[in-house]
Amino acid sequence: MKFERRDIILIAGLLLFMIGLIPFMSPAYAAIIVIVMYFGIKIYVAKRRQIIQRDVGDGICLECGAKINDKKCPNCDYSQE
Repeated sequence: MKFERRDIILIAGLLLFMIGLIPFMSPAYAAIIVIVMYFGIKIYVAKRRQIIQRDVGDGICLECGAKINDKKCPNCDYSQE
């Protein structure tokens, strides 16, 4: 996993969430919950990014919005021939 700038925001938010959980449960349980949430969010984002990359492929046509295959738009490029 690559460490990016938005990870700092995620860690800061989860630390604040952990501080909010401490009055209701022990700090050990709060830390475990936050660690599970961190890795859960990272895995969800990675899977979501992979799905979007697979759906987009080479890109999206700016004129019609179709998915580009083999560097050609199936709607625009074939209709011009």
